[in-house]
Amino acid sequence: MMIKDTLVRPLVTEKTTTLLGNDRTYAFEVSVDASKPQIKRAVEAFYNVEVDNVRTLIMRGKTKRFGRRFGKRKNWKKAYVTLCEGHALNLFE
Repeated sequence: MMIKDTLVRPLVTEKTTTLLGNDRTYAFEVSVDASKPQIKRAVEAFYNVEVDNVRTLIMRGKTKRFGRRFGKRKNWKKAYVTLCEGHALNLFE
């Protein structure tokens, strides 16, 4: 699996920016079938940093109403990546 297939996008939300301030933890939306070692290699290769820890979770899709019909959004995977001491990402450039 290639880097572009593994990492979908960085998540910049209120919760992830508080993690960024307190810790060296960043959140990414990743492919549903990506494993922790694949995510670690992709972040290290793309951003040229050292990754200490990767935590993943499946975000279940919400049930939504589309007009008269009810449907369900797709499930997606989120990864919290903690970098080693002395490394940081600049996601805003």
